[in-house]
Amino acid sequence: MEIKSSNKKTGHYGEDIACNYLEKSGWKILERNYRYSRYAEIDIIAKDKNTIVFVEVKTRTTSHFGHPFEAVNTHKLENITKAGLSYLKITDEKYKNYRIDLISILLKDGSSKEPSIEHLKNISLN
Repeated sequence: MEIKSSNKKTGHYGEDIACNYLEKSGWKILERNYRYSRYAEIDIIAKDKNTIVFVEVKTRTTSHFGHPFEAVNTHKLENITKAGLSYLKITDEKYKNYRIDLISILLKDGSSKEPSIEHLKNISLN
């Protein structure tokens, strides 16, 4: 149980870093951890100019087991898409443009260095 708790804390910390990064880039954070179903959650829903963006954040303390982006597969993207379309139906503001972005946060173990942030925009299922 301790591992899950630790992973959850790491993930939440990474989402905090991603929100700060997006806000510094001029984005507006609309929602965090929007849950569509038991299996589908969007980490961050943000507004980038006139586009609503559904952001998946993957945080790792090390890259020994692969890059954080490698943890996002087609099934995960399908779930994000379903959750995003659900959100678009219930929100009061209507958006013509939307997309899915991925943000990778690689923390530096015990180091005072800043985390490494990579941002991939407009990810598609194709």
